[in-house]
Amino acid sequence: MSNQPQFTVNVYQNEYLAEGASEVNAIVSVQSAAAFGGATNSRAAQVIMVDCSGSMDYPPTKMAAARQATEAAIDAIRDGVPFAVVAGTHVARMVFPGTEYLVPADASSRAAAKAAVARLTAGGGTAMGQWLAMADRLFTGHEQAIRHAILLTDGKDEHEDPADLAAALSRCEGRFTCDCRGIGTDWVVAELRKVSTALLGTVDIVADPGRLSADFQQIIEHAMGKAVGDVRLRVWAPQGAQVKFVKQVAPQIVDLTGRRAPGPNPLTGDYPTGAWGAESRDYQVCVQVRPGSVGDEMLAARIGLVAVDGAGQAAVLGQGLVKAIWSDDIAQTGRIDRTVADYTGQTELADAIREGLEARKNGDLDTATARLGRAVKLAAESGNDETALLLSKVVDVDDPATGTVRLKQRVSDADEMTLDTRSTRTARVGKNRNNHS
Repeated sequence: MSNQPQFTVNVYQNEYLAEGASEVNAIVSVQSAAAFGGATNSRAAQVIMVDCSGSMDYPPTKMAAARQATEAAIDAIRDGVPFAVVAGTHVARMVFPGTEYLVPADASSRAAAKAAVARLTAGGGTAMGQWLAMADRLFTGHEQAIRHAILLTDGKDEHEDPADLAAALSRCEGRFTCDCRGIGTDWVVAELRKVSTALLGTVDIVADPGRLSADFQQIIEHAMGKAVGDVRLRVWAPQGAQVKFVKQVAPQIVDLTGRRAPGPNPLTGDYPTGAWGAESRDYQVCVQVRPGSVGDEMLAARIGLVAVDGAGQAAVLGQGLVKAIWSDDIAQTGRIDRTVADYTGQTELADAIREGLEARKNGDLDTATARLGRAVKLAAESGNDETALLLSKVVDVDDPATGTVRLKQRVSDADEMTLDTRSTRTARVGKNRNNHS
C-alpha cells in the first residue's frame, strides 16, 4: 500500500468524569493527505446507472439532461479505469458495453459509450434493486479495485417490493460505494437515502436538470481521487464496557452503529468508512464503561483506522486513545469539550429537521413548528449557515436565537426536498487543540 495517503488521527474529549459517571464521549478526527504520486495509480472501477423509465420524458429535458450528464461522467473517468453504463427501468439493461462486463476507459471506449448513451430513450418502470444487482455483477472480478457507482432516478421504486430493494442492498453492502442523485421532485428522499447509507455514498437533489452534468463530473472526479478502497474504524473497548454508538459526524452524519463487524478479538469491532482520498472526516464514539471512583483512570477505547485489502489483510493507518479519569473537581468534570458539544448539537439538528418535515407532511403543524424552530436555533448556534438558509425557505424566522418561527403557507417541493436531503450535512467544527490525545 505504498501509494496510499498518509493518515493522522486525533481524539477530542473531556476525559474527566464525576464519581459514578459511566458515559465517555469523544470526537475522532481523521485526516488523510495524498501520498507521493497521488491517487492516480490506484485501481478503480466505475458503473453509471441511469433511470430510463417513462417518467424521464416528463418533461423531456430530464432525459436530455441525463444523457448529457452521463456523457460528462464518461469523459471524467480516468484512462484505464474499467467502466460500464446501465439503463434502469423495471429491469436493468446494458447500454455500454453490450454485454455484462467492464471496459477500460480510453478515447475509443469513451466515444463508443457516449454514442450508445446518446441513443437512450425513456420507457418502462422503476426497480432499483435490479439496477444495483447488475452493478454488483459487473464489479465481480474487480475486488482489488476501488469500486464506485452512480445511481440517477426521477421516481419511486414502484415496480418491485421493498423487500427486493432491501435484499439487493444487503448483497451490495461492502461490495461498492454508490452516490445517488434524484432529478426533479417525484422521487422519495428516504428511499434514495436508504441506498446511499447502505452503500456509504451521498444523496442529493438536482432540481434543475441543467446542473446535472457538472454534478456528475464532480462525483466522478471525487471517486477517481480515492486511493484506499476499504478503510474501517476499529474500536476496542475494555471488558465490561459497551460501545453505545459510532457515527460519522462530518462532512455529513452517518450512523455506523449497526454496521459493526467482528474485529480480530471479542473486544474489538470494525465499522466501515468506505474509500478515502485526500480528505478529512470526523466520527463520534460513545462508550459506556463501568463507573469509577475518584482517582480511578482507565483506557475507555482504542480507536484504530485500518485499511483492509482484497485478501482480508489489515494495515494500521492511525490510532487514537479515549481515556476516562474520575475526579471530584467540578472545574474538571464540568467542562464540556466544545468539539463534542458542537457535533452533538448538529446531530440533534438533523433529527429536528427530519421530525419537523415528517410532522408537516402528516398535518401536525404544532409539532412541525416546534421541531423546525428547534432546528433554526441549533443551526444558528452551530454556525451551520447552509442549513439555516435552507430552513428559511420552509419557515419564516422571527428570532433564530430562540427558534421562534412560523411555517410558510406555500413551500415548493424542491425546497422541502433540498432541506431533507441536505439535513445531514454538517458545518466543520474548529478543534480545540488543547483537548486531544
